[in-house]
Amino acid sequence: MLTGKNIVLGVTGGIAAYKAAEIVRLLVKDGATVRVIMSKNAQQFITPLTLQTLSGNPVSTDTFSLTQESEIGHIRLADTADLVVIAPATANIIAKLAHGQADDLLTTVLLATTAPILIAPAMNVHMYAHPLVQENLRKLASLGYGLIEPVEGFLACGYEGKGRLAEPEDIVEEVRTALTPKDLQGERIIVTAGPNAEPIDPVRFITNRSTGKMGFAMARVARRRGAEVTLVSGPTALTPPRGVRFYAVRTAREMQQAVLQHYSQATMVISAAAIADYRPAHVAPQKIKKGEGKLVIELIRNPDILADLGQQKGNRLLVGFATETEDVLENAARKLRNKNLDLIVANDVTQEGAGFAVDTNIVTLIDRTGQVEALPRLSKDEVAHVVYDRLLALRAKLPELEKQ
Repeated sequence: MLTGKNIVLGVTGGIAAYKAAEIVRLLVKDGATVRVIMSKNAQQFITPLTLQTLSGNPVSTDTFSLTQESEIGHIRLADTADLVVIAPATANIIAKLAHGQADDLLTTVLLATTAPILIAPAMNVHMYAHPLVQENLRKLASLGYGLIEPVEGFLACGYEGKGRLAEPEDIVEEVRTALTPKDLQGERIIVTAGPNAEPIDPVRFITNRSTGKMGFAMARVARRRGAEVTLVSGPTALTPPRGVRFYAVRTAREMQQAVLQHYSQATMVISAAAIADYRPAHVAPQKIKKGEGKLVIELIRNPDILADLGQQKGNRLLVGFATETEDVLENAARKLRNKNLDLIVANDVTQEGAGFAVDTNIVTLIDRTGQVEALPRLSKDEVAHVVYDRLLALRAKLPELEKQ
């Protein structure tokens, strides 16, 4: 996702500097070229050798080092950066940047670069809440700097509260978001994800094998591309993506209610959830005890959420997912027609690397014009990008399609 991107990581002097190692590792894993600049105080917490080994590039520490200047140079660092991240960012570096100081290599690069800058503060809870620190952060935000807010938790100083560095994965996700073109800006997208859990009694329920990974990828990628995202998910073990409005539900009827709550404002709906077709007709008020003979559970139909949305679609774009084990394309095309969808994403879950509980998928896209596109095995994030590309192409064709 970050292949070909040049990221400059500024590391300043706080105990959270040790997390820079994981940030570098994740950025490199994502394909980025990472150049690290360390302040003098940062070197008290983590060695340049560690970050050099992980990044595969020399670590810059001194404005006046002839060797470093000849190999990289602070202006070259500034000019070649696609993005600069300061993590952790101390109160000191935030104040320097807010007031235009350039008294070391990192601050010099920060003033010289024209690349976007993300700031990930980490400090004592009272220090972070100090009016001067907050004023400096507001000033930087007004100038276009991105802020990756610290989280609440136990701090190394012994206090507990807001001031802990955001997790490395969350910082890298903000890097991806900052470097992704915002071609979905202005779109309001509802994404459904995960399974439903239809209760039998207080301790048992009917569900399916969905883990929510595809739906969460659809929400995450939409947010990266600038959309306002509402994610409605059944029970999963996944952490909701940063920056999305999240609703946790259990049953199909709860999912329907949450979707309808936001449907009037939506411009797109991505139905990636494995919505339960049936539910028990009666839910036992107490745990059903084991007895002699058979236990028969009567099932009744759940509402067909996507079909109902299709009947009141208007100018919205609707996307369904068809998880099949046989006659994949035929079943998917029928679902596309019957539910008045614009696009359906079909996959055969019997294929290795497709379906549930894996990070990849093998899908075929069928749109309302009849165009069929079979994709190779891709990550679920990559599948999401292709889906949104197709939706934007369809959106451009809408006036022509409505005439037909």
